Amino acid sequence: MPVEHAIRATGLTKRYGDFTAVDGIDFTVNRGESFGLLGPNGAGKSTTMRMIAAVASRSAGTMSVAGLDPEQNGPEVRARLGVIPQQDNLDEELSVRENIIMYGRYFGLPRRWLNAKTEELLEFAQLSHKATARVEDLSGGMKRRLTIARALVNEPEILLLDEPTTGLDPQARHILWDRLFRLRESGTTLVLTTHHMDEAEQLCERLIVVDEGRIMAEGSPAGLIRDHSTREVLELRFGMDRNQEQAQQLTTLLSSADTSSHGAAAGDLGFSHVEVLPDRLLVYAGSAESALERIHASGLRPMTSLVRRSSLEDVFLRLTGRTLVD
Repeated sequence: MPVEHAIRATGLTKRYGDFTAVDGIDFTVNRGESFGLLGPNGAGKSTTMRMIAAVASRSAGTMSVAGLDPEQNGPEVRARLGVIPQQDNLDEELSVRENIIMYGRYFGLPRRWLNAKTEELLEFAQLSHKATARVEDLSGGMKRRLTIARALVNEPEILLLDEPTTGLDPQARHILWDRLFRLRESGTTLVLTTHHMDEAEQLCERLIVVDEGRIMAEGSPAGLIRDHSTREVLELRFGMDRNQEQAQQLTTLLSSADTSSHGAAAGDLGFSHVEVLPDRLLVYAGSAESALERIHASGLRPMTSLVRRSSLEDVFLRLTGRTLVD
């Protein structure tokens, strides 16, 4: 009978002396799901991944991975996982093909089977033309794709990706995303950590927002935005020395229900609040365009304005009052 959940954690806790890195969190990852842990550096994401991967013990709580306890069945759990660490740990002295074959030998896989599997993985990672190249001659994006290809050599049930696109340029990120989309469609369970909000929106069907070792919110990207933000956001710049003063004025203006001289009422705007950032103001409203019209009608003239949809970054600002990238 198949295991219902790929991963289940209850009260998961990790302490280092007096410091609590992961503070009693509960979560489940369904089989075949793409699940994300979103949060700033130091939030406890990588520590959680290390406990899932059976390379760090937990201080309290319970956990099962593919139906097994990582602490009691470490080798069996690791055999079912593919792990993509934050930093590539490829063998620079070996060729691209040799990296995959040597890694497969650690799992006791027969060489004849590995030879065929390696060609399949090279094609998947778009590295067939680099099969004989030394790893040290690859670009950062190619090294990342090779790391993923290597992690798939044992045909893992679950693929753990810790900050998979850190340091990559936009083109390399999108190529990597495409490879991960293909894995997700094939039924591989993906668990990734990231502090890139656009990456979480693109790759994750469901995620938890973590900060200081605790879960701040959980749900799909669209659901989190719906529950913790407004439909749209208006970005305004008045100048760094005027932003705080203008924020108070905007709050009063957009909260007012008087429509006699300013057009749409506050209820029609769906106005929520104003967030003050060092370089700009964020006005949260159901209709940012209507809010901007009301602001212009009042005689206020921002230096720049931008209307956009809400994002996961806005969710995090609402929950913690600061950006994800520390």
